[in-house]
Amino acid sequence: MKFNTKTIHGNQEHDKAYGSVMPPIYQTTTYAQSTPGAHKGYGYSRSANPTRTALENSLASIENGTHGLAFGSGMAAIDAVVKLLKSGDEVIATSDLYGGTYRLFTKIFEDFGIKFHFIEMDNASKLEAYINVQTKLIWIETPTNPMMNIIDIKAVATIAKKHNILLAVDNTFATPYLQQPLDLGADIVMHSATKYLGGHSDVVLGALIVKDKDLAQKLYFIQNASGAVCGPQDSFLVLRGIKTLHVRMQRHCENGKAVAEYLRNHPKIENVYWPGFEDHPNHIIAKEQMKDYGGMVSFVAKGNSYANAIRIVENLKLFTLAESLGGVESLAGHPASMTHASIPKEEREKTGVVDALIRLSVGIEDIDDLIADLEQAIG
Repeated sequence: MKFNTKTIHGNQEHDKAYGSVMPPIYQTTTYAQSTPGAHKGYGYSRSANPTRTALENSLASIENGTHGLAFGSGMAAIDAVVKLLKSGDEVIATSDLYGGTYRLFTKIFEDFGIKFHFIEMDNASKLEAYINVQTKLIWIETPTNPMMNIIDIKAVATIAKKHNILLAVDNTFATPYLQQPLDLGADIVMHSATKYLGGHSDVVLGALIVKDKDLAQKLYFIQNASGAVCGPQDSFLVLRGIKTLHVRMQRHCENGKAVAEYLRNHPKIENVYWPGFEDHPNHIIAKEQMKDYGGMVSFVAKGNSYANAIRIVENLKLFTLAESLGGVESLAGHPASMTHASIPKEEREKTGVVDALIRLSVGIEDIDDLIADLEQAIG
């Protein structure tokens, strides 16, 4: 079954009770038992819910995994992965990553005795200097948020397997439409399904997908024991979103390319970050491991001015100034004061997240309208 068909039919079946084509929303906390412990597959909705199961089956299908797990948010999904570790363990993470992930690692899990190394991963060989017997997890984003850096998943996976280290990939920006990290050697794929998978800015949800049964069971235990699960209504919304993922991503990619090229040719724009440019660092790797280059674009206007960046985002009309990304509507963000504000300024700027940086989530509107909006806002 090819990807575009998987988004609609992958691991799905019609409702057994009445033949409903779409999975029903099982808005229930508990299930009748004929005798203690004897039920029809579901006992309590924190442990499992039929609507959530339908979503988790779909997630596994589109990422070419065997097990999917849905959580109350992307952060809850990341939290579950780190809970595989214990005090004294070490994690190597890319230095350019989502601010919420950095905050969880440094403000929560460092206090439990887990050590984190944040390094550049433009060349996978840089990992070797940080690996020791305590290293248990490598955490990467590619493309990274918000600098759009590309990490060679296959090369990192080779190193991880050599040292028996888990590799987790945040695939939120790319989505499985563009790349499938499990096929490239990753052990865990994470999504903030709030973004492209849901696709309509109306639900918060996270996901993990794996191929290994034992790893899946460990994560399921954490999911059930910690209880950071999503509800049936949210599961239904993301499952519905997945069914149009392929057609939405095609337009996101088309519009993202047009916006990136427009900005690069604009006389008032200094730097544009988009992995589709042939001179983008690791463009060749992006070309090899991605189907296209996505709808995320970051840029800095000439003068590298905080005040000018704020002026631009405030002047936008079709691009809404807001947190998040990946919805059908175009959004603009100022990472230094929004998504990455939790990262200390000195650390933030080392990765290129300067006060003048603007991040765009390019939606699926008419491209002429989006270009016109950028034109009037930049001035």
